[in-house]
Amino acid sequence: MNRILFTFPGQGAQIPGMLHELDRVISCKHWFDRAGDVLGENVLTLDTAEALGRTRAVQLCILIAGVACADWLIREKSMPDFVSGLSIGAFPAAVTSGALAFDDALRLVSLRGELMENACPAGYGLSAIGGLPERSVRELVEAVHSPEHPVFVANLNAADQFVIAGSDEAMRRVLELAREKGATGTDRLAVAVPSHCPLLGEASRILAGAFRDIRLRRPSIAYLSGSTGRVLWQPERIADDLAFNMARPLHWADAMTAAYERGVRLAVEMPPGSVLTGLAKRIMEQGEAIACQQQPLQTVLELVRRLKTG
Repeated sequence: MNRILFTFPGQGAQIPGMLHELDRVISCKHWFDRAGDVLGENVLTLDTAEALGRTRAVQLCILIAGVACADWLIREKSMPDFVSGLSIGAFPAAVTSGALAFDDALRLVSLRGELMENACPAGYGLSAIGGLPERSVRELVEAVHSPEHPVFVANLNAADQFVIAGSDEAMRRVLELAREKGATGTDRLAVAVPSHCPLLGEASRILAGAFRDIRLRRPSIAYLSGSTGRVLWQPERIADDLAFNMARPLHWADAMTAAYERGVRLAVEMPPGSVLTGLAKRIMEQGEAIACQQQPLQTVLELVRRLKTG
């Protein structure tokens, strides 16, 4: 059976004006008004270039855009069988699955962004390495890591595509060594916090405390964890996944392999991202992957129709 997966991008995918642009494609006023009521602010001020310099604004924009677009597609008869999100993308995925209420997600993501902003001083973040095997990347990280300049493997996105997290100095050295080893890509990402490593352990524990006041439900759409690559149905396991994913490595390649093995033949990436679409294409030997940011939404609807009738 051919199945459909909605993917939700993580931090780094943000684009100035992203909420305004999505509203020009589909009406998002309901979502903007609801988010504004919960947060006590005009959310359309969060997607300016200046505002997106803050982690909280970025994460809220990604949450709102992902939920709004997924809801529109579902109302247009494009129901996914699975949802999965990368890092902050796990929150709009959980909302879309039916496990987490949108209002609760807004409050949690607002707190998450603030916790991550305050977790480390300036001079920390994420960098991407492409073209090297996992073993080589881990060896370079282990060679450079020190208590004064920590660095960790954070994301395992593909067999030869990884993200490292840590201090700018440590990452600079790892990227330098990676280029000497023949890496095809070494890039500092537009993320100001060292996500998915032990440096955010305390922040994740505080967020987990906030989840104690939140009631999650069993999802109606399968929730595929980007951290573990496993489908989670139990509300308590989804809460744990959401609270601690900022401090745990992401195994996105495992998640996409799990989706493909479960029959996914169409992966649709919610705005504003397109990176996850490229990663899905590397796993899916059959089928298609498409990013809403790059294609008209009517094209997405047509692909879903063909999949269901083919």
